[in-house]
Amino acid sequence: MTYRQRLSLFIFLDSCIVLSVIFFSRFLTYGTLKVITLPMVLSAIAILVSHHLFSFQLHLYKKAWEYASVGELVSILKVVTISVFFAAVIQLFVVREIPVRLLLVTWFLNMSFIGGSRFLWRMYRDSYLNKVGNKKRTLIIGAGSAGMMVARQLKKENENNLIPVAFIDDDSKKHQLEILGLPVVGGTQTIKATVNSLKIDHIVIAIPSLSKRELSNIYKQCAETSAKTQSLPMIEDLITGKVSVQQIRDVQVEDLLGREPIELDIESITENITGKVVLVTGAGGSIGSEICRQISKFQPRQLVLLGHGENSIYSIEMELKEKFRDTETEFFPIIADLQDEKKMMDVMSNYHPSIVYHAAAHKHVPLMEANPEEAVKNNLIGTMNAAKAASWNGVNTFVMVSTDKAVNPTSVMGATKRLAEMVIQSFDRISNTKFVAVRFGNVLGSRGSVIPLFKRQIEKGGPVTVTHPDMVRYFMTIPEASRLVLQAGALAKGGEIFVLDMGEPVKIVDLARNLIKLSGNSIEEIGIDFTGIRPGEKLFEELLKEDEVHDMQIYPKIYIGKTSEVYLQEIEELISSFSHLEKEEIREKLLDLANNRVTKRQGVEQKQALSITV
Repeated sequence: MTYRQRLSLFIFLDSCIVLSVIFFSRFLTYGTLKVITLPMVLSAIAILVSHHLFSFQLHLYKKAWEYASVGELVSILKVVTISVFFAAVIQLFVVREIPVRLLLVTWFLNMSFIGGSRFLWRMYRDSYLNKVGNKKRTLIIGAGSAGMMVARQLKKENENNLIPVAFIDDDSKKHQLEILGLPVVGGTQTIKATVNSLKIDHIVIAIPSLSKRELSNIYKQCAETSAKTQSLPMIEDLITGKVSVQQIRDVQVEDLLGREPIELDIESITENITGKVVLVTGAGGSIGSEICRQISKFQPRQLVLLGHGENSIYSIEMELKEKFRDTETEFFPIIADLQDEKKMMDVMSNYHPSIVYHAAAHKHVPLMEANPEEAVKNNLIGTMNAAKAASWNGVNTFVMVSTDKAVNPTSVMGATKRLAEMVIQSFDRISNTKFVAVRFGNVLGSRGSVIPLFKRQIEKGGPVTVTHPDMVRYFMTIPEASRLVLQAGALAKGGEIFVLDMGEPVKIVDLARNLIKLSGNSIEEIGIDFTGIRPGEKLFEELLKEDEVHDMQIYPKIYIGKTSEVYLQEIEELISSFSHLEKEEIREKLLDLANNRVTKRQGVEQKQALSITV
C-alpha cells in the first residue's frame, strides 16, 4: 500500500470513528436518541477538524503501526486530548456551556476506538501472520536492548522463518519476567536444558558487547545442543542503527577461540609507515592483502603491491583505491616473480621502499611435498632475491612472514621457511637493513585453511574429513596475523624472530565438531572421517624451539626468540645444486639443514655455523 493510499484510509477511518463516537457519547450520557443538535454538530466539527489537524502536526499518520508501542500510544493520547479540549473551547464560546460528562465519554471512546484500530493490526500480525508456516523456534541469548531489537524484528518480519519463544540472560533480576511477551527462562548455564525443554531449533546470541572469551564460553555451550547458532554483528552496528534480522550472522570458528585480539602500538606504527614508501610481496594473497589493508589505514605515501597473480593484484588494487580514495596514498601494482633477481632489483631501485613486508610464499604442505623444487625456488631463492634487493637499495626494515611449521620442521614447506629465516638473519648480520621474521600458526580463512574446507563439506552434507583425531594446531585470524606483522616492523631492531602468544592449541577434530553443531546439524548426520596424516604433517606444531624461548614478552602477546644457527654456506650449496637432485634428495637435504642435522647425515666435519643472537 502506498503512502497516499494509506493516508486516505486512515483519514476515512478516523473520520468515521470521530463522528460516530461524538453522537454515540450523547446517547450514552443522556439516554436519548435525539443526538443531532446544534451543539453536537459544532462539537463534532470541532473534534473532527482538530483531530486531523493535530494528527498531521504530530505525524500520527506516518506511524508504522505494525511496530506500534508506548510512543505511538502517547501520540494518540495527545491528538485525542487536544481535539476534545478544542471542542470544549468551541462549546464555551458558542453555547456558553461545557458538557463535561459528554466530552469525557467522547475522549474515552476516541482513545479506545482510534487506539484500538491501530493496535488491532499489530495484534493480528503478532498472533496470526507470524505464526503461520513452519517457523523455527528461536531462543534469544541476551535480554538487553540488542536482544529486544532482535525479538521485535523476528516477531514483525513475516518473511523470516524464525519465531522467538524465550530469552536467556545472566541478570537474575530479569528471571521469571516477561519481555515483549517472551519469558526470561534463566542464565547462560541453562542453555542446553532450555533448548531441550522448549524444543528450540535456532539460537541467536544478542550480546555484542561481551568480550571474546565470554562469548566463546557461550558459543561452546550452544555447540553442545542441536540448535543452529547465529549472532549479532559488532556493537558499533547496533549504535548506528544497522542491526536487522538479515544481519544476524553465522557463528564463525574464530568466535570459538576466545582470545582477545592483539592491540597495536599505534604511535610506533604510525611513525614507521605514515608518509613512507611501503612494499608488500604476495600482496594478492590472503595474508598479504590484509597487510595492505592494515597498512593503508596509516596512510603511507606510496604502497607497492607486488605479486605473481595478475587477478589477485588487480582485485586488491581496486579495493584499496576505492576504500582509501580520500587519502593521499598512491597504489602501484607490480606483477613480478620473486625468482627474477633482476626484476626485484629494478622494483626496489625504482620505488626505494622504506619498509618491505615479505608475505609471498608457497604454503600448502602436501603440495610442497610433491614439488620440493618449487618450494626451494619460491620460499628460499625468492626470499634471498627479495632480501638482497632490499639490502642493496637501502631499505630500512625487511619483515618476513614465517610459520610455526619452521620449528623442528618435518615438511618441505616448513624446512624452506626455516632456511629462509636463516637467510634473512645472515643478511641482518652484514647489512644496514634491519631483517626480522614473524612466526604464527594457522590462519583462519586463508587460502588452503582447513576451515573453509570444513564449511564446504558441511554444506554438501558431509562427511567432514580430519587427518587424525589427536592433531592440534594454533589458530589466529587474518587481521591478527597482519597486525602482528605491522607491529613487528615497528619493534624491529634486527635479527629477531617475533612470535604471537596464540593461547592454547586447538584440536582439529573439536573444531570440526563445533562447526557441525553450530551449523544446526548433528555429528551423526554429517559424520567425521579420519583420513590419516598427510606427507610432511605433524600431530602438533610449535612456535619456538626450547632453546629459542624468551620467557619475557617484549610487547603484550609478542615474544622473540633467543638464538639461532645459520648454515648459509650449506644453503648456498643447496641452491646451486638442487636442480640436479631428485625430489627425495631435495627433501632430505632441506630437512637436514633446517633441523641442524648437517654433520650427522653427511658424515663430515662440522662446518662453522654463524651464531646470531636474536
